[in-house]
Amino acid sequence: MHGMLRAMTARPDAPAPVNVIAGEEELLVERSVSALITAARLAQSLHSGDSGDSGPDRAAGAGDSGPESPASVPGDVHDVAAADLAAGELASLTSPSLFGGGGVVVIRAAQDAGKDVADEITRYAADPAPDVVLIVTHAGGAKGKALLTSLKKTPGPVTVIDCPKITRFSDRLDFVRGEFRRAGRVADEGGLRALLDAVGSDLREIAAACSQLASDVEGHIGEEAVARYYQGRAEASGFTVSDRAVEGRLADALEQLRWALATGVPPVLITSALAQGIRLLGRVGAAPRGKNSAALAAEVGAPPWKVDRVRQQLRGWAPEGVAHALQVVAEADAQIKGEAASPDFALERAVRRIVACRG
Repeated sequence: MHGMLRAMTARPDAPAPVNVIAGEEELLVERSVSALITAARLAQSLHSGDSGDSGPDRAAGAGDSGPESPASVPGDVHDVAAADLAAGELASLTSPSLFGGGGVVVIRAAQDAGKDVADEITRYAADPAPDVVLIVTHAGGAKGKALLTSLKKTPGPVTVIDCPKITRFSDRLDFVRGEFRRAGRVADEGGLRALLDAVGSDLREIAAACSQLASDVEGHIGEEAVARYYQGRAEASGFTVSDRAVEGRLADALEQLRWALATGVPPVLITSALAQGIRLLGRVGAAPRGKNSAALAAEVGAPPWKVDRVRQQLRGWAPEGVAHALQVVAEADAQIKGEAASPDFALERAVRRIVACRG
């Protein structure tokens, strides 16, 4: 019955009656929820304006509701956590509004729903109420998996939006490209990678950084523009220290090191970055020269762009120098963990010795 009524009143621009957003990437989940709510309210508002006798022959007077009357206002948005829902409450939330019009019900973290509530959500999805848009978010893991599976298999108008955690560097690059495209801007590859090096892997911070750069930077968005805004943060990762050291750029490496220490980066993270950089030198350097970057990346556990960078950094390095540099890092790590009076001095000495190992 509900499904038949919904089909009769559906508009081509309206969201599906039931929408499932699955995944752990919170920013993408929030954006999907907001987009669906906006689309639902717009469709319901248009439907409200089109319903009834709205032509020029409509009689004015009693019963003629103005543009601000309750009848012209789309239904409420109910946003609840699945863990807080009691059995039978979903029926109340999806019942018709007092003033007519549709509504939106958002159920968050459906994996936390009790068995009775989960069964109720599944039954509702098979026969949704007319003019109501249901949005269900689910973490997508093992917890509450039966509910997610049931919703995905529900016959009828159910939309599934996947928002998996973005873990791969290439996927984050794609996300940054998309953010600039949404803002009507373009950044070159150097700028994209510099931004990720500076901001890290948190998608909310990445999105905020893209928004700031898109609004504040005029013209070309490249590595230099990113450095102007995020210089301290980019240097604080420790990986820039490593890159400059293995490239033999002593003055730059020391400058980056001092920046990192000044911004509060623990010395142990810097030695870790140095160790990773030098280990990659050894692993990439030992690989056959003609080996494809993608294949080698899978073998050494680094993205292809990083493999290409390490191949450039290998110029001037001999196997003996790489082995000696690894020994230097091991000594520095032991020193900053208690054997040295000044961790800062131990790190600076290690950077100087690493640069000396090159060539």
